[in-house]
Amino acid sequence: MKSYYIYILQCSDGSYYTGVTNNVERRLYEHKEGLIEGCYTHNKRPLKLMYVKEFGDIVEAISREKQIKGWTRRKKEALIAGDFEKLVELSKSHPSTGSPSTGLW
Repeated sequence: MKSYYIYILQCSDGSYYTGVTNNVERRLYEHKEGLIEGCYTHNKRPLKLMYVKEFGDIVEAISREKQIKGWTRRKKEALIAGDFEKLVELSKSHPSTGSPSTGLW
């Protein structure tokens, strides 16, 4: 079974970048070395890997990536910290960024 991953990087300016890949090590190397010009992270190095989650289905991985990209900073930080109680709380107060009824996690 092929694996796909969503990941969150913290950039040198404190912002977060969320992406999807089938090879985390290769993709992290590409980001850290600045190999892809025009990428959001290219001029925001150094970078720190903050979160990774594995999926068996590319469609589900891409869907989660898009969902997370729409989240607030606070919600991303709750996910990174593994604070799922706070994640649910923030989802209820920001219904446009996902809620338990929309398959939060």
